[in-house]
Order: sequence, then C-alpha cells, then structure tokens
Amino acid sequence: MNKFHQLPFPVTHFHLPEKFTYPFHYTPHPLCVAVAAEVQKYLQNKDEWKSDLEQGKMFGVLIVQTQTGETGYLAAFSGILAGKNLHDYFVPPIYDLQQPNGFFRIEEDQISAINARIKKAQTDKHYQATKTLLAETIDQAEKAICTAKEELKEAQQKREERRKHTSDENELANMIRESQFQKAELKRLKKQWDERISAIRSEAETLDQAIEQLKTERKTRSAALQQQLFEQFRILNGKGETKNLCEIFKETTQQVPPAGAGECAAPKLLQYAYLHCLKPVAMAEFWWGNSPKREIRHHGYFYPACKGKCEPILKHMLQGLNVEENPLLNDLHRDTELEILFEDNWLVAINKPAGMLSVPGKADIDSVYHRLKTRYPEATGPMIVHRLDMATSGILLVAKTKEVHQNLQAQFKSRMVKKRYAALLDGTVIPQEGIIDLPLCLDPMDRPRQIVSTEHGKPAITQYKVLAHNGNRTRIAFYPLTGRTHQLRVHASHPLGLNAPIIGDELYGKGADRLYLHAEFLEFRHPVSGQIIQIEKKAGF
Repeated sequence: MNKFHQLPFPVTHFHLPEKFTYPFHYTPHPLCVAVAAEVQKYLQNKDEWKSDLEQGKMFGVLIVQTQTGETGYLAAFSGILAGKNLHDYFVPPIYDLQQPNGFFRIEEDQISAINARIKKAQTDKHYQATKTLLAETIDQAEKAICTAKEELKEAQQKREERRKHTSDENELANMIRESQFQKAELKRLKKQWDERISAIRSEAETLDQAIEQLKTERKTRSAALQQQLFEQFRILNGKGETKNLCEIFKETTQQVPPAGAGECAAPKLLQYAYLHCLKPVAMAEFWWGNSPKREIRHHGYFYPACKGKCEPILKHMLQGLNVEENPLLNDLHRDTELEILFEDNWLVAINKPAGMLSVPGKADIDSVYHRLKTRYPEATGPMIVHRLDMATSGILLVAKTKEVHQNLQAQFKSRMVKKRYAALLDGTVIPQEGIIDLPLCLDPMDRPRQIVSTEHGKPAITQYKVLAHNGNRTRIAFYPLTGRTHQLRVHASHPLGLNAPIIGDELYGKGADRLYLHAEFLEFRHPVSGQIIQIEKKAGF
C-alpha cells in the first residue's frame, strides 16, 4: 500500500466531514486543501517534469482512512504524466494502456503500421503526379471548352448579321451547314476531353480505393480496440459492485464512452481506495500549469469533476458512499420575497437573488418563473425575456403578454437593449477599459462550461471599464454587446480575455460565498408606450 501517504500534520487539526464530497459542485474541504499543498510541493521539486507540468494537468487528492482508523491521503493525475502511466507517488491507472505486451500496445502498433502505409501511399510520387495530372487536365478541358463555346457564340452572331443582308439560298444553306459543323466540333471536343479525363480519373480512383480500404481497416480496428479497451476498465463502487465502461455509458444518452474515459484523477483515486479497503472521506481536484487554449483552467485552482467523461463513472463509483447533496438543489430563497423594481400592465422587472434559477431546471426547485407565474396567473407567453445565470444576481425583465415578450426579445436580439453588469475580479486588470472579442460555444464534454473556439464559437463581445482596484481585486463594469451563455464569466477568466476570474466563479475561477456578478442596469424601449425605460439596481457588494 505504498501509494498511501501519511498526513504530515495531526489530523486533529481538522474536523472530518460527515459526508463524502459531491464532486460536481463543491468547496474543497480544508484537509483536502492542506494535502493538495503537499502534492504541489512534491510537483515543484520534480525538475525533470518541469516542461510537462508547464503544459498543464489536472491532479486529485483523496482523503482516506485505513481499516485501523488511520487517516491519510492518495494522489493521482489525469491521463499520462511525463509520458508514463506509473509513478511512485501516485496511484496507478484503472487499466494500464502502456503494458508493453498488452493487447492495446500490440494492436496500436498494428494501427500505426496502417497509418504509415496510408501516409506512404498518399505521398507516393506516382499517386501525387496522377492527382496533379487529373486536376490540370480538368482545368485545361474547362478552358478549351469555354474558348470553343465563345468562338461558337461569335460565329453565330456573325451569321445572324449576314442573314440580315442576304436572301441567297445557297449562302443561307452554307450558314446552316457551318453552324451544324461547329456544334458537332464542340461535341467532339467535349468527348475527347471526357475520354482523357476519364482515363486519368480511373487510375486515380484505383489508387484512392486502395487508400480508402486502408482507412476503413484502420477505422474498424480502432473501433474494435476501443471497445476491447473499455471492457478492461472494470470499475468498482462503494458497494463492491463492478461495471466496465461500456456498461456504465450504455445507460447514458451518449451510450458510447468518450476517448479518455476512466483516465481522470477522480476515478483512479476511488478505484485504488476500494481495491485496498480504504474508506474515502473527501476529495478535491486542482489544475497545475498553464491553461489550455480552449477551456479555462487556472494554476493551483480547484475544479469540479468533468461531466462528459466522469459524471457517469462517478455516479456508479459513489454508490455505497454517504455523499453530500448537490448544493444547487437547495432552495436558498424559499422564504425570500422578490424585489419589484418596475411594474406596469405589460411588464415587470425584478431583482433576482444570487442562487435562484431564472427558469425551471431539471430538478423541481424554485425559480423566478415559478414565482411570477403564481403571482400573475393570467400572464401569457414564456414571460422570462432574458436569463441570468443561477449564481448571478440583478435585473431580470419579465413580460406579461406574449406580444410584449416578442417585442422585448427582438430588442435584445437586435442589440437595442443597453446592459451594465458590476463584478469583482480576482486579479488586477490593465488597461482601464477595452473590448473583449472571444467567440464561445458549449463544451460538449463538460456541460455547462463554455469554451473559446474560433471554429465553432458564436460571436461574443464585451466592453469593460475598470472602476477601482483594491489590492489584487478589481471592481469592473461590463457592457455585454452580445448575450452568450457565461459570456462575462469566460471573458473575465480566459487568458486571452482579462485573465482575472470573477470572484466566486466555481466553474472558471475559485469558489466564494457567492458569484460577485450583478446585472445592475437595463435600458430599453417600452413595447407599448414607446418610451425609453431605464432601470437601475446597484450591486450590494
């Protein structure tokens, strides 16, 4: 059990949690924070890993107890570290892909050999010359036929002019024969080029087919290898039950495990604990190194487990443990009255508390929509005109009729509505004002996180102005020019944005008592009266 590390400090300094960590939304237990600091010290002393660690990697710690009651910890990393799966300090993978004589390595070598054959075929001089000749011949044919068509058109125009000035039957007959001959010549020209192109294309297709057969073989073998690999991940839970990855993901909407499933830190930690009769007490995962280009990870920050790869696995693995409730399901504002900021016969604006949903989610918990539907039972249409994240507070606009709802949504869509948000950022922002333009899209493997993507992202533009600095914190005003999901949170946190997460942002920064983001100003044109309406509610932080 050499992966079990004793605590370098008395455990009596900490109050152990009664329930195990809910891994998808948590505040790291102080003992996990202290143990993570020990792992980070270890990483800082590994000079030979420096370049690998700079690229960034997720690490995890698991507080455990032995059968004799001794408290200690386990450590793990996601994926591969410094080109290896096995390192003395960290727990092993659930299944070691790198076994030299294992089926994965053997079949991977076979697939690599197919890749080499594909590359050789694609770079073969005869193949490339044939493809080039085909492209050049098609181009020459198009130019030659185009020239012939222009010449035919000019000849037709000249004959039309000649017909206007002659009534000689012989000359008219000659013009008909001339026209027929030129049309026949064009057909012969097309046929000649078609035959030349067809011969070259046939040879090119024969070569392409050989390459496609190799690609099909590679795809078939890769799929079979992936299936066999997933079956090797025999994953335990707290009840002692075992399921492989195929069985676990069969019960999900995606049905097939994604690449890399089972290789994250959290499943590795729990698997090792179960195999060695260690009781899981608390868990946390942190990022070490530079942030990836697409998703947001900050050095030393703690993060929840990912949804795409880990959620189905951990749902299985946590069975048998006494796990904390999802804090997002707590009705924190059950007894909170909604503050009305503006109201008339057609619309209402409220001050949404942080921690309340704008619209109903999957779970049956309180939302602004629920509250207002009860308050205004005669209201028609969807009511909620725009949304604020559950963690964001501030002005939320609600329509009482379908027509007003459509009008206001059109104003939002055409960017006629002026918005201002107040936020506190974890970091010093320089320069004092500017525009952030980073396109965003959903991370399908880790909902609801958003990622920056120039390829798949939708335009997302935010104007900002720094209001004050206080130590390493920045008070800022955001003026979003678009309305993408998590736009302000990502633009604040991303290295290509302000590189300063909003305080309390558990997805893109560090958790706190709340998310310090507040929608404090709205300006729009009243759908009925046509008057410009301004609503302001200053942030309470």
